[in-house]
Amino acid sequence: MDHSKAPVLDALAAYHAENQTPFTPPGHKQGRGADPRVRAILGDSVFRSDILAFSGLDDRTSSHGVVAQAQELMADAVGAEHTFFSTCGSSLSVKAAMLSVAGPYQKLLVGRDAHKSVVSGLVLAGIVPVWVDPQWDPERHLAHPPSADAFRAAFADHPDARGALVTTPTPYGTCSDLSAIADACHEHGVPLIVDEAWGAHLPFHPDLPTWAMDAGADVCVTSVHKMGSGLEQSSVFHLQGDLIEPQILKSREDLLGTTSPSVLVYAALDGWRRQMAQHGHALYDDTLALAKSVRARIAEIDGLHVHGRDDFCGPGRAADLDPLQVIVDISALGTSGYRIADWIRTHHRINLHLSDHRRTSAQLTHADDADSAGALIAALSDAVDHVHELRPAPRFHVPDPAELRLEQAMLPRDAFFGRVEQVPWEKAAGRVCAEMLTPYPPGIPAALPGERLDAAVLRYLRGGVDAGMVVPDAADTEVRTVRVAVEE
Repeated sequence: MDHSKAPVLDALAAYHAENQTPFTPPGHKQGRGADPRVRAILGDSVFRSDILAFSGLDDRTSSHGVVAQAQELMADAVGAEHTFFSTCGSSLSVKAAMLSVAGPYQKLLVGRDAHKSVVSGLVLAGIVPVWVDPQWDPERHLAHPPSADAFRAAFADHPDARGALVTTPTPYGTCSDLSAIADACHEHGVPLIVDEAWGAHLPFHPDLPTWAMDAGADVCVTSVHKMGSGLEQSSVFHLQGDLIEPQILKSREDLLGTTSPSVLVYAALDGWRRQMAQHGHALYDDTLALAKSVRARIAEIDGLHVHGRDDFCGPGRAADLDPLQVIVDISALGTSGYRIADWIRTHHRINLHLSDHRRTSAQLTHADDADSAGALIAALSDAVDHVHELRPAPRFHVPDPAELRLEQAMLPRDAFFGRVEQVPWEKAAGRVCAEMLTPYPPGIPAALPGERLDAAVLRYLRGGVDAGMVVPDAADTEVRTVRVAVEE
């Protein structure tokens, strides 16, 4: 296929050239009705390109198939059989994938380190989750994706499961042995869904971890806005094989998606595909070299340790590591990752990626260069020089998975939509959680609707908030009270 073409961008350019006059949404009419104060900040070009996808970008009958052409080019660029665009982020895409595999009261194997969007899919669909435990590194207090053996064991206990879902790479850059997990699924004749939200770049360079389609997954969900050049909310989901019909996957996306998709998001997706198809390998040659340099320079700063494959990969840990996620252990400094990140934002106007009780991190992409890398190094070095201002950091106990593993006492849907009450956190142990309690980042729930809470999890969340953890989706974001089910 001709990857010099960008059908959405070309159609948008033609729309502008034809000087069409819309009597359709959006109501700002290419910015003419927008408040000048808004246009001064957002820019006229944003409004000028914010047009209706159909009866606007394309004609009334959609005969030009502009978006379909762009999706075909995307599939060809990455080697998938089918690709679908989403303007509602991977939070929608992963739900569509789940609904294509399992329905109400049917089982789906799910890695317990799943993102909250996966849990939302369980709630909406009434799917029965069979949780597969991640691999735990007790020395570093970090979870890695579940192993293929763990999925095989879950299939042995639940042969009626309709499929499996695994998250890889994690926000920490650690990756599953996807080929082995795909084999485990296919031995049972069921599909594998991969939440590869952090892996948009993986198909475009051989020195990056193997991406889901090459590993044999059936559906892969990717957030192009995370590691690619897409606008926020841009996502694609890819399909291959014969275990899921393309029409089924598309119909599930239609069920959840918007009828007013953003042409801005479509256009950015289209342009990113062209950029990667034509220049991706060369861009990631440079990015990988930059990442190697950044890692080495951070490692030279006293008190900082950059995690690499020796720390994260091997038996009982991850199968691979994305080197563009630069995870820095700061525990030797006697403070927390939360405090380091906040100090750097305040004093250097740099936003770090994710932070926890002993780490902070920087996400590198093809957009980074010597200047941005230099600013990062300078900020981390300055934070170390001023670490006395960040001590003592509040300390809290991080339980191991055995303490955090909660009993699934009710279906997530039943707990979420049933009768609930708000109780003090000290009295919530033994009650069934009716909300998601999700430390951000990375957005992996510590407690889910339907799980029976225990004292260890509650102390972890309450102490974590005091130490700087953010739990934004809780009814009480301070976790002083918790929403629980009223059991009959």
